[in-house]
Amino acid sequence: MLYLKPLLLTTALLLPIYGHSALANSPQAGNQNGQEQTGQPNENQAQAASVLDKLHINAANADWDSYFSLFSPDAGFIGTDASEYWNMVEFEQYARATKGWTYQSFSRRLVQHGDVIVFDELLESQSYGLGRGTGTLVKTEQGWQILQYSLSFPIPNALAPRITDQIKLYRKKQPAELNKSVPEGN
Repeated sequence: MLYLKPLLLTTALLLPIYGHSALANSPQAGNQNGQEQTGQPNENQAQAASVLDKLHINAANADWDSYFSLFSPDAGFIGTDASEYWNMVEFEQYARATKGWTYQSFSRRLVQHGDVIVFDELLESQSYGLGRGTGTLVKTEQGWQILQYSLSFPIPNALAPRITDQIKLYRKKQPAELNKSVPEGN
């Protein structure tokens, strides 16, 4: 259940937010009630944005101590592969073995609900091109911390059938035990 807590929290908060059409197309941050806000982000949203900026800087510099200090101890990281759902111990083992990665955020939305901020950001990477980060930050005694971060690659709708067909074919070629943790889709 520990693995599901951040996912359930994020899902519960994102469903009512992103169903709101004005917010879906807005580059603006949300206010304390989760409504669209015009103008500058409030102090909490600015602090949360700073945490996300530091996350990307620390990852690019492979400064893992600083990077992992930005996460809540019970945080989860969802990677681009369907098998990649890591708690912080698992994700830290993975990350520390690398030389880091670089993603530049060029668009970000923050919506605050009390001591919780949900976000989504569009990212650019030299390795992968366009990416999307989504997640949840919580306000703690240490300040804003990331409770969940999910990295994905947005697929243009026109390319989706071809890409998803490739994924289906790939999965069919994998040993059965690798596909057990990933439910079959439509």
